[in-house]
Formats: sequence, C-alpha cells, structure tokens
Amino acid sequence: MKIRNFILVLVIIGGLLTVTVIKLLNNKKSVEEKVYIPDLSTPVLVDVVGPTIRTFSDEFAYLGTFDPFRQNIIGAEAGGKVVTVTFSEGDRVGQGSLLAKLDDENIRLQMEALAVAVEGQVQDDNRIGILTEQQVVPAMQAEKTKLAIKSSMVQRKQLEKQLRSTAIHAPFPGVITKKLIDLGSFVGPGTPVAEITDISNLKLTINVPERDINKFKVNQAITVKLDDSDTDIPGKVRNIGIQGDKSHNFKVQIEIKNTDLKIKAGMYGTGVLRNESKVTALAIPRKALVGSLKNPQVYVVRGGKARLISIGVGLVEDGYIEVREGLTEKDKVVVKGQINLKDNQNIKIDKK
Repeated sequence: MKIRNFILVLVIIGGLLTVTVIKLLNNKKSVEEKVYIPDLSTPVLVDVVGPTIRTFSDEFAYLGTFDPFRQNIIGAEAGGKVVTVTFSEGDRVGQGSLLAKLDDENIRLQMEALAVAVEGQVQDDNRIGILTEQQVVPAMQAEKTKLAIKSSMVQRKQLEKQLRSTAIHAPFPGVITKKLIDLGSFVGPGTPVAEITDISNLKLTINVPERDINKFKVNQAITVKLDDSDTDIPGKVRNIGIQGDKSHNFKVQIEIKNTDLKIKAGMYGTGVLRNESKVTALAIPRKALVGSLKNPQVYVVRGGKARLISIGVGLVEDGYIEVREGLTEKDKVVVKGQINLKDNQNIKIDKK
C-alpha cells in the first residue's frame, strides 16, 4: 500500500513538472516572437553625398562647461519665526524682491516703548533748560538729559536696523534654485533661506593646453558655440588661470550674455579662437553625423550596405565639418535616413 502511494506521488510530481516545462517553453516562444529583430536585408531609402574640399577659417576650439554667472545662498540676518514666504523653487525674482519675513512684533514693541521714553526725555530737557537759565539746577544736569536723548536715538537706529533685517530680500535678479525654509520655521542669524542663481550671463570654463594659453588675453573677444548648433555666440575672456593642472592645462573663463535663458548651467560649450588664415580640407555636411562631436560617426556606403564608422573631425563652419581621418573623396556618406539604419543595413539610394 505504501509503495503504491509513493508511486502515485511520483506520477503526480512528474506530471506537474511536465506541465511547468511546457509552459516555460511556450512563454519563451512568445517572448521571442515579441522581440523586434531588425531586418537588415530590407533596403532603407537614403540620401547620400560625397565629401568635398572646402575652405574653413583657421581656428582653435576648446570644449568647456557653462556655469552660473552668480550663485548665492541667501542667509537670514536676524533670528525669529518665519511668518511670510513669498517664493517657490523655480521662481524668477528681481533684485530686492521680498522673499520672506520674520516675526517683528517684539522689535516694534521695543520701538514704541523707546518712543515714549524719548518723549519724556525731551520734555525733561525743555524743563531743565528753563531751570538752568534761571540757575535753579546746575548746567551738568542739562547735559545729562541731552546725553540720555542721544543714547535713545542710537537705540532707535539699532532697532530700526533690526526691523529691516527681519525682511529677507533677493540680492540680485535670478531664479530660486533651492527653497530652504517654510512658513513657521525658526531661523537664526546666518540660517540658509534660499539659493538664488543668475544665468542671465554665463561663464564658460574651458581647459587650454600650455602651448595655446598665451593666445588668450583678458577682455579678448572670443566666439562660443553650442554642441547642437552652428550659431556663433559672442563672448569675452574674463579670467585666465595662473596655474596649470597635472596635464599642463589652464582654466580660462569666458563670459556670454544669456538674456533669453535658453542656455542652462551645466551644458557643454566650445570656445573658438579664429585666425585670419584659412584652412582647405575634406568636409561633409554636419547633418551626416550620427551622435555628437565628441564621438563622431557616419554611415558610409559599402557594397550596397550602410556601414557605421567612426571618423576624426575638426573645424565646423556654415553647416559643414572638417574630416581629418576616416573618409576619402571617393566615399559616399548618408545625410538623410540615418534614423532607420542599423550597421550593415541594405540601402536604396534616392536618385531624385
């Protein structure tokens, strides 16, 4: 009986394992059917051009990163409870804009009490002045009263300064990039309230090798380019590092205007110094590039197929880019249709 039950259990387990294996195989087949495998044999319609000889302005290009022109942590000047907050992260604020207000009730009460005291001191001064003229009280008493009034005036100025310090203002126009307090928070002198960033102007920091550093002068005009644009942006050299790093590169800061705020801090940019001389070189349209200038690749025609290759590039001007290695004048590069291509894809060249 026990042997029969044991055999029955084994049969049941075997059946369950068989069902599980079948389900796994079916799932695998289903997944494989859903995975897209590009058909490299299907021709993709493309436009191609051959590299040409073009004349470029001789220039020196240096990659860098944009930093904010100004960025500050705004701190509270006084201590107290935050009773008003007028800003949120991302808000654009002007210079002097009110950002927050601290509870100033105690300061106002002290000012009211001082005003009452001063009023009494002024009355005493008038009365003692008359008595002094009549020689009823000594002149020294009149001097003490005047000194007391002067002391009260000093106290008043101190309280007025404390009252002003309960209002927290933006030190310059910019964008609030960090909000560090909330309504009801308690702060002390120096407590961070907000971070403000000004990108209406930007600093492009580039690394310049030792051999080129003497080409730069403070206040020198220089051209700046963005990684995804051929547009020239005028800039000015603001600072030249006096000490190089271990690779003998020197930091140079270039200032540009960014009034429309389209360029963001942290984006890449290139500082370009141009000479009057010209350079004649092999060139292709910029739109032929796949990827960026830091890792330039193009599709070239090889036996009716598109092959993805890496090339060396240099100068960029008027929508064309200098080719320093990887291509010859006999090559054909794809300038339209790259988005549909894979390496070794069959292609059909548009004859229009």
